[in-house]
Amino acid sequence: MEEKNLNKALTPVKLWAIIVGAVVSGMYFGWNYLFEKTNFTGALIATFIVTLFYVSFVFCYSELATAIPSAAGPTAYAEKSFGKFAGFIAGFSILLEYIFATPGIALSIGAYVHGLLPVIPANIAAVTAFCIFVFINIKGIESAAIVSVIVTAVAILGVAVYFILGIPTVDVHGLFSSGASMNGMHGIFAAIPFVVWFYLAVESGAMGAEECKNPQKDIPKAFISGIGALVVMAVAVLIVTAGNSATDLSAVASTDNPLPAILSKVYGENSFLVKLVGFFGLFGLAASLHGIMIGYSRQAYAMSRSGYLPKALSNLDKNGTPVFALVSTSLIGLFFVITGNVGSLVVFSCIGSSVMAVLSIASWFVLRKKEPALARPYRLKSALIPTIAAITCAVVVVALVVSQASLLSLAAIVYAAAILYYLIKDKVFANGFVSTENEMEA
Repeated sequence: MEEKNLNKALTPVKLWAIIVGAVVSGMYFGWNYLFEKTNFTGALIATFIVTLFYVSFVFCYSELATAIPSAAGPTAYAEKSFGKFAGFIAGFSILLEYIFATPGIALSIGAYVHGLLPVIPANIAAVTAFCIFVFINIKGIESAAIVSVIVTAVAILGVAVYFILGIPTVDVHGLFSSGASMNGMHGIFAAIPFVVWFYLAVESGAMGAEECKNPQKDIPKAFISGIGALVVMAVAVLIVTAGNSATDLSAVASTDNPLPAILSKVYGENSFLVKLVGFFGLFGLAASLHGIMIGYSRQAYAMSRSGYLPKALSNLDKNGTPVFALVSTSLIGLFFVITGNVGSLVVFSCIGSSVMAVLSIASWFVLRKKEPALARPYRLKSALIPTIAAITCAVVVVALVVSQASLLSLAAIVYAAAILYYLIKDKVFANGFVSTENEMEA
């Protein structure tokens, strides 16, 4: 192993596939738990709020990612705006978001595989899938990106097939008169953390900035077109799923493979069409597992490079892959594959995502004032979109506080431990931290 530069192999299409691929599993599972909290009307309101947040956030994020094209992503933006401590918290939040997302995805892969082939236990399928994609990522970013393009394309096709098969039987009247309660604002707030799953990890493409052939042009193209595709899929999946289960929303909320479960009501459990969508679902889940692994390995690599994490994690192999960073973070993820609960993992991942988003949006405002001359190849014309992002982000954070008090308490303990680690490392190794900007120039 030796330290060297990451391999510049990403084109706009490959980066787009990583971005959409990291998120597309959210169409196949995770979001459906919201129907434990509210009805379709509440889900629609929650989806509007979260979609508005992520669309506006992606525009802000595109400006930051092109101005500071670093594998550190939000770590670099927060560090440049607020200093090293904020950079560490942003980076830790990304790791929290991604490391808790991947076990949830792997567990859902297990559920989908078990649904297709009942002879295979779900937990065995989950662990096997997780290990397979760690191995694929070890082979290098070029091979990993090609896999992302393929599995993401099949996953999107699966959403399209689901929509085509499900839309003719949608009960439009039943959507708004199912008898299920919206549970007021509390129901909407409680649903928001699960709606986030439609878009969770969309920012992961920024971690590939140093592997882009032309990051200043490629990043905004990939991000903006990517969020557009995700919005269309999210709305389509929500309407078809709720429209075919208006009389039994609780059943949708109790499964880890909601799309095949819905179609089985229409076409029968043994229908080839149900099995086909389940097969496509595996590709969607695989795409996200794969894309998020790319994200968390690059984040751990960048944090190691800056001294936040042990130096060995920034070593690269002959393919320019941060193997130590990939394997060490994946081992943590694998532990939660074996022991975790999908619903709790979804929410915990959302907590990390929310902290990251708060710091990233704040960084946009600070850098506009602090460094107006900073080169911004992609630049927003006004502060309107970032303001919308800030307001809707605040709503998401309030929703977490209101609806997930017990998990927030656990998250607070985890963050306290991370802060203690930072303070000890900063005191023991007084000059142990190197700015992400200096590392990029090295």
